[in-house]
Amino acid sequence: MKKPNRIPGSAGFKKFLPRRKPTISEVVREPTSGGMVFRRNKKNNEIEILLIQDAKDRWTIPKGHIEEGETAKETAEREIGEETGLQEMNVLNWLGKINFRYRRATSLVLMTTEIFLVQAKGDTDKLQPEDWMNGIKWFTAKEALDAIHPIFGLQLVGITFGLD
Repeated sequence: MKKPNRIPGSAGFKKFLPRRKPTISEVVREPTSGGMVFRRNKKNNEIEILLIQDAKDRWTIPKGHIEEGETAKETAEREIGEETGLQEMNVLNWLGKINFRYRRATSLVLMTTEIFLVQAKGDTDKLQPEDWMNGIKWFTAKEALDAIHPIFGLQLVGITFGLD
């Protein structure tokens, strides 16, 4: 059988075709924990929410992986301290879990994040972000809703309207 003639100008056509992603070869479960950290503004007594900006410029809550032998609450306290520099805090309530998934090369990552409501205490203006972060900031509740990654937005709504 004779090979068909090439269509003029089609030499680079393959680069426009979608490439197949490698097959997922494993499923990884990653339990994490963090906190919706808040304070009352000293000037107007309004609630402010502390968010961190990750390496991809997304505003989110401080959180991290639960280490062996650690409870979700202990992880939340440790991660908040490590990522923000805050050492004085009061973990008030467990707010719930968020489950989401994403792809990492040939792995499907199933992440569960336990979220706690945490009141910042002490010198809440003295923040020390980790080197990998692009930012850290106290937001008004409205600003935080506009800035935060959508996965955590609903929890923030509950906190904003649930506190007196």
